[in-house]
Amino acid sequence: MNKRKYKGYKDLKVYQKAYSLAMQIFDITKTFPKEEKYSLTDQIRRSSRSVVTNIVEGWQKRLYPKSFISKMVDSLGECGETEVWLNFSLDCDYIGDNEYENFKSNYEEVNRMLFGMIAKPERFTLKIKNLISK
Repeated sequence: MNKRKYKGYKDLKVYQKAYSLAMQIFDITKTFPKEEKYSLTDQIRRSSRSVVTNIVEGWQKRLYPKSFISKMVDSLGECGETEVWLNFSLDCDYIGDNEYENFKSNYEEVNRMLFGMIAKPERFTLKIKNLISK
């Protein structure tokens, strides 16, 4: 069986996708009204970035499967929060239907990847004996 070897968190497809989405949100929120700067704009940027940072924190804690899983669950929570801010963005007419649907489908994919990591953490977590033998 050919197991995939990850060199670092940047190799994770979920990291790459979540990072790209956070940058897209950053770009699109530049067009939001100035009165939203300290509310919607700030919140959606923070939550979209937190999806990514929780993935990285989990990766760094992968020696401890429960910690790894916990951070992936935190990342799922941030995905959910980002989706709610996207709902507000759509309903306030700050983004169009196409942009919303694109974000929605991409965050659904991130969610599926995170659930997969939670369901099979052994694919990503480290074993102490593997560290000692290197």
